[in-house]
Amino acid sequence: MNRAMLSAAALSVAAFFSLSPHAARGAYPEKPVRIVVAYQAGQGTDVATRYLAEKLSARLGQAFYVENRGGAGGNIGTDVAARAEPDGYTLTMGTNATHALNEFLYPQLTFDAKRDFVPIALVATFPMALMVAADSKLQSVGDLLAAARRGKGAADVGMPSTTAQLVLELMKDQTQAPLFGVPYKGSPTAVNDVMGGQIPVLIDTVAVARAQVAGGKLRALAVTSQGPSELLPGVPSVAQQGVPDFEVIAWNALYAPKGTPRSVVDRLNQAVNQILHEPEARARLLQLGYEPAGGTPEDLARFADEERAKWGPIIRKSGIRPG
Repeated sequence: MNRAMLSAAALSVAAFFSLSPHAARGAYPEKPVRIVVAYQAGQGTDVATRYLAEKLSARLGQAFYVENRGGAGGNIGTDVAARAEPDGYTLTMGTNATHALNEFLYPQLTFDAKRDFVPIALVATFPMALMVAADSKLQSVGDLLAAARRGKGAADVGMPSTTAQLVLELMKDQTQAPLFGVPYKGSPTAVNDVMGGQIPVLIDTVAVARAQVAGGKLRALAVTSQGPSELLPGVPSVAQQGVPDFEVIAWNALYAPKGTPRSVVDRLNQAVNQILHEPEARARLLQLGYEPAGGTPEDLARFADEERAKWGPIIRKSGIRPG
């Protein structure tokens, strides 16, 4: 789903969700609500979810709290959420990994992301970024592809995450350029290697890019959204630099266990959309490195289906495995 479709989905519900914070208050929620985050505390998804939980608590009049269940690429926490009572008092903040990619990466999952959950709302998205050292001769994606075709080590691309691997594999698939991925366990080592000249290019989150670009250590060549991202102003997208239709975005979305009443789903969807339309909330999410999304449960279901259809064949073809 591209930026225009995401924007249209969000705008289509704006009028309906313009009720005051205390309007149409029903029985739900009558007690605290747990949001399972399938990653460690302090990680990006955790920070964004804690902010959303704070806003939901204020809007719906009950405590929403985060429970971290990290491990196995998000599968442990997601399984916990899938097995929870479908009464609206356990939710999970799903990601592109847990709800679109992992079924192709892990052969023996104990849950089915589509079958075992009901979608509530797409909360936020963010692109990845291609970065080079501040003094690199590479000035564009075209320069990178040309250098890769000439060889001389310019094809080495640092990848500190599975999503970074997906960016590289999609670029290889769409350009046929001989790019070579160099796996890393985390961003700090990869950033240091780009700065030190061990590798010429790094693919990482826009949050990492913003910090390194602001510090003058790295320079962003491109973002992986279809068009420019307000998270990295002035940086063109890969698609704008000669690779049409190229798009890779990571995302966070709120889900509930299958069987959760539709009335609860609708109430939560309404609250999330109201929050995402608040200027203060939008500004905070952008500060955290997220572009607010929104939309209906059906919008999220379609979007997740599109993501699975897109990435399944690429993962199978490339043989990507969890890092």
